[in-house]
Amino acid sequence: MSHGGRSGRRRASARVRRRRRLVATIAATVLVVILVATVTIAALTRTAPAPAADADADASTAPETSAEPAPEATPLTPVETLLASTDDPNACAISFSGDGVDQAPVLQMQGALYAGLPIPGLDGAVFAGWYATPEDAGAYNVPARVNGSEMVACTDRQVTLYAAWKTPEENAAEDARIPILMYHQFTTNPEGESGWLRGNYAYIGDFDAHMNHIATGGFYLPTWDELSAFIDGRLWLPNRSVIITDDDAHQTWLYLAVPVVDKYQLLTTSFVITRWRQDGAPSPWVLQRSHTHDMHEAGANGDGRITNYAVSEIVADMETSAQILGAKEVMAYPFGHYNETAKEGLRQAGFEMARTIEPGYVTIGTDKLALPTIRINYGMGLDALVNLIG
Repeated sequence: MSHGGRSGRRRASARVRRRRRLVATIAATVLVVILVATVTIAALTRTAPAPAADADADASTAPETSAEPAPEATPLTPVETLLASTDDPNACAISFSGDGVDQAPVLQMQGALYAGLPIPGLDGAVFAGWYATPEDAGAYNVPARVNGSEMVACTDRQVTLYAAWKTPEENAAEDARIPILMYHQFTTNPEGESGWLRGNYAYIGDFDAHMNHIATGGFYLPTWDELSAFIDGRLWLPNRSVIITDDDAHQTWLYLAVPVVDKYQLLTTSFVITRWRQDGAPSPWVLQRSHTHDMHEAGANGDGRITNYAVSEIVADMETSAQILGAKEVMAYPFGHYNETAKEGLRQAGFEMARTIEPGYVTIGTDKLALPTIRINYGMGLDALVNLIG
C-alpha cells in the first residue's frame, strides 16, 4: 500500500469524527432547550389562577354591579323650549299669569314693540290689561300697564306679565271716551303757512308741547286691537287714554314730526297713501296703516274714489295697500268720505276698523268702521289740546 492511500484514509476518518462531534453537540443543545421549556411550563402552571370551578365557588363574595337604568332627562318647560328654538340674544319669552289666564308663552324680541299681546276673556269679567307685577295688576297702576306701545325688555331672556280684571259694572262706570288725534302736515313757521291748506299745518313747536304733555301726563296709549276690544266691552281702558295719528305721511311728518315722536317714545299711527310712499316705517314708534293705495283722489261725484268704486274695486285697492304695508287692521278714509259700499269693501278686504274725520270720541259700542276723531289744526296750542283730552 502506498503512503498516499494511507493519508486518504486518515483524512476520511477525521471527517467522520468531526461529524460525530457535531451531531453530539446539536443533540445536547436540543436536550437543554427541552429541559428549559419543561421547567418554564411547570412554573407557569404553579402560578396560574384557580380553575373556573373555584371562581364559581367564590362568586358570592364578589361585589354586586347595579343594573338600574340612567335617570331620564327632565323635560324642558314651555319657556325653555321657546328659548331653545333660537340663539338670538335679543329673544325674550313672555309668560302670562293671573286669574283665568291660560295663555301659552310667546317669543318676542327685545328692542321692538310688544306685538299681539293676548286679550283673554273670563266669564263675568272685563279684561283690564297686563301689568309688570301682581301688585301693579291689583292696583290697576296705569304707568305699569304693558301693551304694544312699549318696547320689549326682559331679564335673563324672559319676563312675566300679570292680568287684571274689572266687573262689567266697573267698566261701564269708567265711561271712557277715547280721543283719536288727527294731524296732517307740519311747519317750522310759528306764523303758519299760507293757502287753503293752512289749517292742516300744525306748528312743530305746538306738536312738541302736545307730545310732551302726553308723555308726562300719565296717559295710556291703546293699540288698535285694544281699541277694538274696548268697543266690544271686553277690555277696560282708563279715561286718560289717547291715540295719536297722522294722515298722508307727508314729508313734513317724516322730517319734522317723527323726530319728536322718537324723542318722547310715543306710539303713533301714520296713515299712508301707498301709491305715494312704499318705504318702511320711519321709526319703531310709528305704525304704518292704510290711507288706501290709489283712492286718495276725487271720484266722479267729487267725493273720494272710495265712495265711487264698486265693492270689488275697493277690495282690490285695499289688498294692494295691505300687501305693501304688511298690515290691515285699520285704515283712514281719504278726505273722510265713506258710504255703505265703502264699508262693505273694507269688510271683504279684511279691515276691521276705519277712521273718519267726524268729530268725537270712541266709546263702548262705537261703529268700528266709522271711528270719530279729534282734528288738530294750525294754532291749536297746548291749552287747546288739554281742553280736548285732559
